[in-house]
Amino acid sequence: MGDDSEWVKLPVDQKCEHKLWKARLSGYEEALKIFQKIKDEKSPEWSKFLGLIKKFVTDSNAVVQLKGLEAALVYVENAHVAGKTTAEVVSGVVSKVFNQPKAKAKELGIEICLMYIEIEKGEAVQEELLKGLDNKNPKIIVACIETLRKALSEFGSKIILLKPIIKVLPKLFESREKAVRDEAKLIAVEIYRWIRDALRPPLQSINSVQLKELEEEWVKLPTGAPKPSRFLRSQQELEAKLEQQQSAGGDAEGGGDDGDEVPQIDAYELLEAVEILSKLPKDFYDKIEAKKWQERKEALEAVEVLVKNPKLEAGDYADLVKALKKVVGKDTNVMLVALAAKCLTGLAVGLRKKFGQYAGHVVPTILEKFKEKKPQVVQALQEAIDAIFLTTTLQNISEDVLAVMDNKNPTIKQQTSLFIARSFRHCTASTLPKSLLKPFCAALLKHINDSAPEVRDAAFEALGTALKVVGEKAVNPFLADVDKLKLDKIKECSEKVELVHGKKAGLAADKKEFKPVPGRAAASGATGDKDTKDISAPKPGPLKKAPATKPGGPPKKGKPAALGGAGSTGTKNKKGLETKEIVEPELSIEVCEEKASAVLPATCIQLLDSSNWKERLACMEEFQKAVELMDRTEMPCQALVRMLAKKPGWKETNFQVMQMKLHIVALIAQKGNFSKTSAQIVLDGLVDKIGDVKCGNNAKEAMTAIAEACMLPWTAEQVMSMAFLQKNPKNQSETLNWLSNAIKEFGFSGLNVKAFISNVKTALAATNPAVRTSAITLLGVMYLYVGPSLRMFFEDEKPALLSQIDAEFEKMQGQNPPAPTRGISKHSTSGTDEGEDGDEPDDGGNDVVDLLPRTEISDKITSELVSKIGDKNWKIRKEGLDEVAGIINEAKFIQPNIGELPTALKGRLNDSNKILVQQTLNILQQLAVAMGPNIKQHVKNLGISIITVLGDSKNNVRAAALATVNAWAEQTGMKEWLEGEDLSEELKKENPFLRQELLGWLAEKLPTLRSTPTDLILCVPHLYSCLEDRNGDVRKKAQDALPFFMMHLGYEKMAKATGKLKPTSKDQVLAMLEKAKANMPAKPTAPAKATSKSVGGSAPAKFQPASAPVEDSVSGTVEPKPDPKKAKALGVSSKAKTAQGKKVPSKTSLKEDEDKSGPIFIVVPNGKEQRMKDEKGLKVLKWNFTTPRDEYIEQLKTQMSSCVAKWLQDEMFHSDFQHHNKALAVMVDHLESEKEGVIGCLDLILKWLTLRFFDTNTSVLMKALEYLKLLFTLLSEEEYHLTENEASSFIPYLILKVGEPKDVIRKDVRAILNRMCLVYPASKMFPFIMEGTKSKNSKQRAECLEELGCLVESYGMNVCQPTPGKALKEIAIHIGDRDNAVRNAALNTIVTVYNVHGDQVFKLIGTLSEKDMSMLEERIKRSAKRPSAAPVKQVEEKPQRTQSISSNTNMLRKGPAEDMSSRLNQARSMSGHPEAAQMVRREFQLDLDEIENDNGTVRCEMPELVQHKLDDIFEPVLIPEPKIRAVSPHFDDMHSNTASTINFIISQVASGDINTSIQALTQIDEVLRQEDKAEAMSGHIDQFLIATFMQLRLIYNTHMADEKLEKDEIIKLYSCIIGNMISLFQIESLAREASTGVLKDLMHGLITLMLDSRIEDLEEGQQVIRSVNLLVVKVLEKSDQTNILSALLVLLQDSLLATASSPKFSELVMKCLWRMVRLLPDTINSINLDRILLDIHIFMKVFPKEKLKQCKSEFPIRTLKTLLHTLCKLKGPKILDHLTMIDNKNESELEAHLCRMMKHSMDQTGSKSDKETEKGASRIDEKSSKAKVNDFLAEIFKKIGSKENTKEGLAELYEYKKKYSDADIEPFLKNSSQFFQSYVERGLRVIEMEREGKGRIPISTVLRGTSLVAQWFRIRLPAQGARVRALVWEDPTCRGTTKPMCHNY
Repeated sequence: MGDDSEWVKLPVDQKCEHKLWKARLSGYEEALKIFQKIKDEKSPEWSKFLGLIKKFVTDSNAVVQLKGLEAALVYVENAHVAGKTTAEVVSGVVSKVFNQPKAKAKELGIEICLMYIEIEKGEAVQEELLKGLDNKNPKIIVACIETLRKALSEFGSKIILLKPIIKVLPKLFESREKAVRDEAKLIAVEIYRWIRDALRPPLQSINSVQLKELEEEWVKLPTGAPKPSRFLRSQQELEAKLEQQQSAGGDAEGGGDDGDEVPQIDAYELLEAVEILSKLPKDFYDKIEAKKWQERKEALEAVEVLVKNPKLEAGDYADLVKALKKVVGKDTNVMLVALAAKCLTGLAVGLRKKFGQYAGHVVPTILEKFKEKKPQVVQALQEAIDAIFLTTTLQNISEDVLAVMDNKNPTIKQQTSLFIARSFRHCTASTLPKSLLKPFCAALLKHINDSAPEVRDAAFEALGTALKVVGEKAVNPFLADVDKLKLDKIKECSEKVELVHGKKAGLAADKKEFKPVPGRAAASGATGDKDTKDISAPKPGPLKKAPATKPGGPPKKGKPAALGGAGSTGTKNKKGLETKEIVEPELSIEVCEEKASAVLPATCIQLLDSSNWKERLACMEEFQKAVELMDRTEMPCQALVRMLAKKPGWKETNFQVMQMKLHIVALIAQKGNFSKTSAQIVLDGLVDKIGDVKCGNNAKEAMTAIAEACMLPWTAEQVMSMAFLQKNPKNQSETLNWLSNAIKEFGFSGLNVKAFISNVKTALAATNPAVRTSAITLLGVMYLYVGPSLRMFFEDEKPALLSQIDAEFEKMQGQNPPAPTRGISKHSTSGTDEGEDGDEPDDGGNDVVDLLPRTEISDKITSELVSKIGDKNWKIRKEGLDEVAGIINEAKFIQPNIGELPTALKGRLNDSNKILVQQTLNILQQLAVAMGPNIKQHVKNLGISIITVLGDSKNNVRAAALATVNAWAEQTGMKEWLEGEDLSEELKKENPFLRQELLGWLAEKLPTLRSTPTDLILCVPHLYSCLEDRNGDVRKKAQDALPFFMMHLGYEKMAKATGKLKPTSKDQVLAMLEKAKANMPAKPTAPAKATSKSVGGSAPAKFQPASAPVEDSVSGTVEPKPDPKKAKALGVSSKAKTAQGKKVPSKTSLKEDEDKSGPIFIVVPNGKEQRMKDEKGLKVLKWNFTTPRDEYIEQLKTQMSSCVAKWLQDEMFHSDFQHHNKALAVMVDHLESEKEGVIGCLDLILKWLTLRFFDTNTSVLMKALEYLKLLFTLLSEEEYHLTENEASSFIPYLILKVGEPKDVIRKDVRAILNRMCLVYPASKMFPFIMEGTKSKNSKQRAECLEELGCLVESYGMNVCQPTPGKALKEIAIHIGDRDNAVRNAALNTIVTVYNVHGDQVFKLIGTLSEKDMSMLEERIKRSAKRPSAAPVKQVEEKPQRTQSISSNTNMLRKGPAEDMSSRLNQARSMSGHPEAAQMVRREFQLDLDEIENDNGTVRCEMPELVQHKLDDIFEPVLIPEPKIRAVSPHFDDMHSNTASTINFIISQVASGDINTSIQALTQIDEVLRQEDKAEAMSGHIDQFLIATFMQLRLIYNTHMADEKLEKDEIIKLYSCIIGNMISLFQIESLAREASTGVLKDLMHGLITLMLDSRIEDLEEGQQVIRSVNLLVVKVLEKSDQTNILSALLVLLQDSLLATASSPKFSELVMKCLWRMVRLLPDTINSINLDRILLDIHIFMKVFPKEKLKQCKSEFPIRTLKTLLHTLCKLKGPKILDHLTMIDNKNESELEAHLCRMMKHSMDQTGSKSDKETEKGASRIDEKSSKAKVNDFLAEIFKKIGSKENTKEGLAELYEYKKKYSDADIEPFLKNSSQFFQSYVERGLRVIEMEREGKGRIPISTVLRGTSLVAQWFRIRLPAQGARVRALVWEDPTCRGTTKPMCHNY
């Protein structure tokens, strides 16, 4: 009782872990009370129980577990840290709670899962529940489905991801368990409640009966949209608010949820994408070009079949689309055109948005092909172009469509107009802006005057559709010149049009008005066209499926909002999530009136259109008051502005009313959630009033407010286009003035420069001087931001105008743009990334230059001009060069294609006339400016030649060359110049001028670079040569350049490169390197230079106050470095002075936080898999290098760009190590919160960390290692396993660091390696560490050897790869190492192996030198004297290393010291004597306690698993198994540990060491022989059989060939294997777990063993073969009959295909099949006939009838026929219903064969009944002559049986049967063999055919054939001894025979 009282005093957490159940129960009860008392969710008390909660739910005692579940539920509900336990606790609930019989436990388990979902851990819970669906226990599956169903019902489809559930539904419906199917049905009904018809396509594959039942249930569901009944913690406030609104009668917002729920799931998203590109016929591209139309048709039909898949996988379809386009455009066969159009339709439908990139190429071709008039072609083309439109936007294809509108062919014009009309139907007012509508209306207006009536009608329809979509107000300005008749026709068409979005307007208005901001409607600041795309792009998808159905209506409006928001958030320059751009549909006037009346006074609504201006003024005052009092979320902005626009609207004549209206618009924009839809309604009116003297200021105020709500870029673009559509010059000039002021207030970020320049050019051409003046003022403001490059756009203007522009620019020179004062919180974030390149004057200029139209001059570079440049006469050469200069000057900006000019100019650089060389250099300078960045493609062929000119002897030529090189480098950057060997080859030339100029140029350029290509190292040898050059100037320039080379390459590389120098030179160079090292500049000089460049002499305004708070929190030394970059990133504001930024500090610091808010790792679906695929396919560089080159770094940077936050990426790839530290600190902070993101980007993170291993800065390395420790701890907690790609790209580089001189680093690396064993198999780590032992670094060798020893000690000899022998031999080599530490490490490792495996180690290590062997023996002796020393030392050295040697593994590893057979006998005898076993229990009781206590402090689970399992099951003499039984009497309680142990033992079965394998087999045999333990093998059968088969193969190939090996050992091993197998296959439940593939391999191994002649030669060989016979019979009888039959069919097929296969092998396989046929009557009901028939179908496909007949033996075809005949006989006509798994079964030979068999059997049945009738009539006569007949027939059959008289006997039998047609010979045949019966029947048929003249087969042939068969039976079979008796029965090759018979040879 002493023990019982002790636990009472323990603290609660220790009680919870106590081994006594009472203690744990008490602990859980106390914990529950504590949890209920803690009020603060962030109390530190919660963290104490963080690691225990999993034990609460997985307690082995059912009563205690209930209490633990209660406590866990309270913990999850209240603790802020509970989320960290999600995965492990839910996993425990699934595996240990859901299988409990108590309903209470299950309820608590479900509630815990739901509570985790409530605390925002829904994804992790769902993942564990989905894993639970793969469990074999149906209880667990049912509970998991039920939990998912409840979660979906309570939380809704927004929280619970439906796609993964829907994916597993078909599998659940196929379950054998009715409970699972029923639960699957319930969850399917629940899912349908949320997503309706989107569920139908994924469930089409389930059983039709089940589908019908589901349909019945679905019909019963209520039609209303479901609502969640439970909310996440973050939504609790929303829930309370909803309840308040519902109680107040606010149903409008409730409707918002309805609309939002349904559109989440699109049926297309639930489908699996199909990859079709690889399935295209190999000759597709040849056939599609073939001259014969039939071949082209075949190619297209193949594509048509593939594109019928509803969802296609993304890929490179460019070639395929190009080929199809060519057919559509150029093929003369209209049938093929239609077919190609159908293929394009399929591609567009299957790829959706992914097809958009090809749309522009295909649309013009299809439109032009509408000249074809055949209806089927036109229809196919219409379907194609409509499908393609849905993949893109009207904006994207507008130019192509408009170009075709001018075609002369009336059919093309008609169809194009109809296409435009159909396209308009998919648009809304927001996606069809006036800028897009204008050109379409202009083109269509031409068509309404066309001579062809069909063209006119189509144009009217298109214009009518546009009118319906955007309203009369938007279209009327374009219809001003249309006469009334045509206008009426357009309106008539408009009334007939039914829009795709038509039914949404009213509904969507109610749904969206009150919930614009929360939900998915919030977008993130997309601008201009991008916004339009975001809104419109997603719509086509859902609309295609059900355009007319009402349920499909409302959802589709919500979807674009969601996708638009998501899309824009993910874009590169839109991180600012605060930008609440509201996307809402356009509402009808009726809905607007209804919404407005809810928030405005009734009198206000009535007086809006009063004729009395005073009443209207009073109405406006009431309106204003109401707006001022409204809450932001309650303000229906669109409804209010529509009311303001209501008649008289913007035509209001009273200026006071108008001023008030405009002021109210500003108020609504400021106070409400103002959308672009609302803005579209008012902007036209505002622009119309902006020029008004009295109302203009109010209009500007309103426009500014709208710009703040909807972003200036979009607003400015709309306002500018509207202003220039008007004729009022005052409005135009005031709009330009407003824009000038707005740019100063908002900044220039995000503005569309190209569009603005176009509008400004229009304004400059205006006749009104005020407009021109305003335009010039605007240009002056733009100049502040764009810089001098802006002038290039206006060089074509008139000189007078240009001088005014120049004067304005001069005023602005030297000024800095003002700091933005508006829109910062919303929009400045979008400029953050763009500013880096686009918002500073220099870089910005480059961006603007890209907008300039470039001229193609290649046609002017004629062959004549090229020949002139190369002429012998220098004057003609000069003329040619002058012409080139003129061409370039005239063009100004040119395209990179310049024909033969580079070659011609290259020749002139070597011209003997130096004047021409200089002229050429001047032309090349011009070329660089004219071509811009595109000049980089000419660097290698032309640029390097310019460098050669630097070696010219004349100063002026060299100066010109240097200026040219600089001009080029300014455009191209330095990367192209430094890549490759060209530069090093130039430096190699011993030209002093060239060397000094080139080195001077490099010394100038290298310091400005952040990184350089690795090819720079190639210049180093020549640099060293220059250091010793005879020319003093060259030496000086080389010394000046040396520090800059070192800056990029590092001292180590530079020093290493001196290795090839002469000793004297080496010493001198090394001395210079040391000196240069002291003067080496830091790489961060590059950003500093950029700063000075961007600031332009003035201090940045906003970054200084912004950085202040950061510096307070971080260190002052770290932060100032990135400040310039931030200043630059802030774009406009970086130019302002400090004084100008006084108002901004708080906003700026807020902005910085916003920049860095949000996730740092973005989860890209299948991103990691794609990267691995790319690396495997060599599309990218494999991560394998000795030192990282620039291309690796660039590649990694590119890969990271899509999944790492940009600001973090900038830090990670910064040239300053302090930024790396900062990045690591951020990564550590986000590690816990972004687990998914970290795992999704793990390969990239590890690769980046490998780069840090090559850094020389210790602080970065320490931080990186610290992060890695935390990372691998997290990965092990998440049970993540490293992929091979991740491991191979990281571990080798980590191992480099194990040899670091600093102890603290080595210690961290060891800790990381230890943690890695939890996420990556130790056996796979072993080769990496072994590779580390080959290092030249002795510390690394020593550490790696120590690590190998620890691995062996922890995980056993199986960890040694490739084999223990090879591994130990390599380790033993190091015993002779010259370094003492390495020697000691090698010796310690071998001693560790010795402690595990004893004397066997000497055999494994091979021969050693005497000295090494004596050292080893001495070390072994010393270790034996103090056995505890080594482990203690290891604990000290490696505190993180898990102590995993348990008593079980010790038992396993003592083996070689004892005789194996005696141990096995001892083990078995002990198991039969409970007294002895009990004695062992007491003996080992204390040891186990000690081990358990040790394991409490150890993190690795493997030792526990091995310990429990082995103790419980094997070797009672050596293992304390009863101790476990004492703790837990039920073996199942240890199941998880048992499983791991069984895995471990099974792995030893396939060991190359015979003793190890025997030992493992013996242990498994012990389990199989005990009924209560045998079930532990469940789930491991395949694994065990595979290991066994591998061992059989090993014996056959290796052991039997090893002459040194005792054959008795092999026999012993065979006996163990066969004994194990027989034990296993006697347990039917386990035997049935064997899968088809494994059974096939097993039968292959057993039959191979039976045929092994070497076995027969052994003394006990015959006994082994007899045992195998017995085993084969067991396998055939006890295995799953479907699996074994399938396995035998596949094995027969393989054996017949294999040329090297023995005929005997096939014969034995067929005998096994005959045995299976014999068993069929009893097993037919348990066989899956569909699978068997599929296998037979495949067999017959591989071996058609003709091919089988060619076989030497006829037995394969007979065997197959017998099997089929037996199946037909047993199943009857129903057999034909089991061909479901065969594709194209009508073409299958099998179906035809079965039909023939059925027909034959029917015929036989009929004739048999007739015979029976006749027999009945003459039964009395038969009795009287029975004796006589019997004697006669006996004599005949005796003759048939003799070899000599067989023909005579058959002839007599035929005569007898002919004479006595009713004679019954059945009794004589009944007792004979099946073969004999077949022989007799066949012989009779042949005789009949011969005598009637129909004989085709001579009887001699038959008899000769059958004689061979008989001879085979008589001669071949007895030779195989006992095998025949066990396996063989008569060949049932005759029809109708199913009875097997035994031979008695």
